[in-house]
Order: sequence, then structure tokens, then C-alpha cells
Amino acid sequence: MTRPLNPHLVLAIAAILPGMGQVLNRQPVRGLIFACFALLLGGFTLKTAAPEVSFVGKVSGGLFVWAMALLDAYRVARIRRAIWERAQAAPAPR
Repeated sequence: MTRPLNPHLVLAIAAILPGMGQVLNRQPVRGLIFACFALLLGGFTLKTAAPEVSFVGKVSGGLFVWAMALLDAYRVARIRRAIWERAQAAPAPR
């Protein structure tokens, strides 16, 4: 079993690109789904928001999906790291 990446590193990279944290966690399809939904929902809210809404409000749908992708990538990385650490600490079977 290879050593998983540090969860904080996964979180930092996921903050740069939506879905990239899932790719680092070896879940590329899940990452692609998050990236596509971030773009789709961001584009949808951009087109349907009222003209007086700020830019952040106009892309809030995409930002919401991005935030969920961040939380998901960090959670999965923490779980994978904990499983790996527990496996390393367990005594070897005889």
C-alpha cells in the first residue's frame, strides 16, 4: 500500500482547481463530475441572476459545488491517511 498524500496538500490543491483533490485521491471520475457541475451550475446562475447581483452572487452555484468538492477531497484524504497510518502501526501477522 502506497503512502497517501497529506490531506492539507490535497486541500490546498483542491482550492486551486475544483475536482483536482478527487483526482489526487485516485477518484478521477468523481473529480470530473465535480468540475463539470461547478462549471454548469456556475454558468446557470451567471445567466439567471439579476443584473444588479454581484459577480460572486452570479457564480454562487459554481462556488457552492467547489466548496463541496473541497470538503469531500479533504475528508477522503484524511480517511485514507488514517487507514494507512493504522495499517503501518499494526503488528505484522505471523
